[in-house]
Amino acid sequence: MEILRNPYFGRPDSPQGLVGIPFPSTDAGAPMRLLERCPAAGETPLVEVPVVAARCGVARVWIKDERARMGLGSFKALGAAYVIAHDAQSESLANVTYVTASAGNHGMSVAAGAQAFGARAVVYISETVSDGFASRLARQGAAVVREGETYEASMAAAARAAEMNGWRLLSDSSWPFYTERPHRLMEGYLVLMAEAIRQLPEPPTHLFLQAGVGGLAASVAALAREAWDEGLRISVVEPAAAQAIRGSILAGKPQETKGPVSAMGRLDCKEPSLIALKGLARDATDFIAITEEEGQAGADKAARIGLASTPSGAAGLAGLLAGAEGHRGELGLDAGSRVLLILSEGSEG
Repeated sequence: MEILRNPYFGRPDSPQGLVGIPFPSTDAGAPMRLLERCPAAGETPLVEVPVVAARCGVARVWIKDERARMGLGSFKALGAAYVIAHDAQSESLANVTYVTASAGNHGMSVAAGAQAFGARAVVYISETVSDGFASRLARQGAAVVREGETYEASMAAAARAAEMNGWRLLSDSSWPFYTERPHRLMEGYLVLMAEAIRQLPEPPTHLFLQAGVGGLAASVAALAREAWDEGLRISVVEPAAAQAIRGSILAGKPQETKGPVSAMGRLDCKEPSLIALKGLARDATDFIAITEEEGQAGADKAARIGLASTPSGAAGLAGLLAGAEGHRGELGLDAGSRVLLILSEGSEG
């Protein structure tokens, strides 16, 4: 584990290259009102895990369990499907095609949203994505195209297809001149944090939030900062092999990071979402890089406590476990700490 204290926290400036990029939304009411109309929308549980608290030497640990969100297996159900539902409020989507790239559950949300509202979905996946996930996308009604060795390459292919065919690009990342749809998509993620705020018996002192391009972490962090005071410690956890956010904070500007393929596949993103980077530079306290072994230890622990997930889904837990083992002082963990984690996907990913 490597820990970087956020040099931008508590300062008015941001990394370079983010002029004109919006901060994440904190309007949880908008997606909550829309999702209340969805029959599959139901609140996910907040689970207290005393055994983890005891292992880590802290007072309490809660896990927001997103594995059954809207029947799609992850928090991503709240994102792209919300954007499509928002579009459907003002127009028919019968002749609309949404295209995206996905390393995992984002594609399922695009496919499910398109199917629900009569649109078409095309999902680009890289060569590293499993055949099993490709089959899941197809069963959800998506046309699946395998192109590129990495997620970034498949995302570039999806963007080209959108331009050539007049399709609507619906990415869960953002870049210059592409912010409106990912900003709304991230707004959908606020639902899970708004639920957690209601469910928690007392405020947490620490959050450990996993990040790929950073959308989940940035949305949760923004609402957490609004709900609680600045004493809250927010640690962003990434694979050491894919430090999109941490690497950009270190460089002082958005970076494409290099590294091998990570077993934390949903987090194996080499470039940050610019909206997420801007938000996390403001709201996060620490940026943590974990090893592959530490990521697997998080998944193993989740399975042992009856919350089976993947190394990606349990990366926040992995960050807490590794931090409590040898970095308590750096992270401000003590016997009175109260920790909130998010289990972002089920064991099948």
